[in-house]
Amino acid sequence: MSTDQVIALRPRERRPRRDDPYDGTAAFRPEAAAPRTGAQRVQMALTGAIVVAPPAALAAGVWLAWGRAITVTDVLLGLALYTVTGLGVTVGFHRLITHRSFTARRWLRVALAVAGSMSFQGGVIDWVAIHRRHHAFTDRPGDPHSPYRYGTGLRGQLRGLAHAHLGWMFANDPTATRRYAPDLRADPAMMRVGRAFPALCALSLTLPFAAGWALAGSWHAGVTAFLWAGLIRVALLQHVTWSINSLCHMIGTRPHPTRRHDRSTDLWPLALPSFGESWHNGHHSDPSCARHGREPGQIDLSAELIRLFERLGWATDVHWPDRGHRRTTPPSPS
Repeated sequence: MSTDQVIALRPRERRPRRDDPYDGTAAFRPEAAAPRTGAQRVQMALTGAIVVAPPAALAAGVWLAWGRAITVTDVLLGLALYTVTGLGVTVGFHRLITHRSFTARRWLRVALAVAGSMSFQGGVIDWVAIHRRHHAFTDRPGDPHSPYRYGTGLRGQLRGLAHAHLGWMFANDPTATRRYAPDLRADPAMMRVGRAFPALCALSLTLPFAAGWALAGSWHAGVTAFLWAGLIRVALLQHVTWSINSLCHMIGTRPHPTRRHDRSTDLWPLALPSFGESWHNGHHSDPSCARHGREPGQIDLSAELIRLFERLGWATDVHWPDRGHRRTTPPSPS
């Protein structure tokens, strides 16, 4: 079978036209979905397991901890892994690899991609492709996870909120990495990190179990560390990240100009747990900027880490915001 024949068998990606009529209030025009392939069904099952397992672990962790406090080891391990994997997503997947907000030394680029992969949010190439597509069609037909997919009425908004938060992962709406991430497909290091995604997820759960066992000297400590610093940590980080897709397009302030139909917002309560990603309107006003918190007092821990990398000489060509200047014409999305 030729390469062209293989490609023809893949689900055809929908390619909305930028000039499609859309008034900003109507539901996106429904399109006929292609039948799911066997590989897609397996992928949906794995996605479901990733979504369901962490909350189930939370329930198990509460049951195990009933009547006694969670150990300090569980808390510290959870915070450490949350920070490493979270910054792997925000600094690595998002600001460095997706938007090229700065240039990193090759070892740092790979290390950040590995850390982001351990967050259970998908392989680096798929993650980047989906996010670039989101910027290309923000809150209009073509956006894979807009909360305005079903219109702006109350029922549509509630349905759209659920879709933007996690429902989009189960939709039969593939994003072509050939189109949105050709640079990563041509990068052998990123291809290797992408293929290693399942192994890195396993490592993300094995590390807390091994650390808990080693530090406390019992299998029970390993199991509780696995639950709290492993699965529950994954659940918290996932829902914070998904909230950027959902809440940060519906609730909050919009101090910066963005493209037509773009409803991204700044939502301050999520600033710390999201490492600055919830300054989402600031990000959409200038996607390639390394700092998303554009206003005074907006804490952006991801930007502070990038600044540290710059001072150490590990990051160069950092795109910092111009002081006292607000961009009036939003730039290219990727």
